[in-house]
Amino acid sequence: MPQEFTPVRTDRQAEPEISAHRPIELMATVALALCTLVAVTAVSIGIARADVPGAEPQSAPFALALFIGLLLSGMGGLTAIMAEQRSD
Repeated sequence: MPQEFTPVRTDRQAEPEISAHRPIELMATVALALCTLVAVTAVSIGIARADVPGAEPQSAPFALALFIGLLLSGMGGLTAIMAEQRSD
């Protein structure tokens, strides 16, 4: 007759404790997001002020800056979604 195995429940399994590194990770994530936002803004403003040869003076730089801004925002969103799925 086979003997059943019952795992021993330790205190660590009973109550998951919050890691001491969580606040540091949160601050680093917020700082990274803020720095990315500042960089995207600076690049978008720089591109908007740049002259594009052969284009109308007002439309092309804005469109290019908008495209790059949306591209970077989309990449950040995709990264956040993938990171959330990975942590589950």
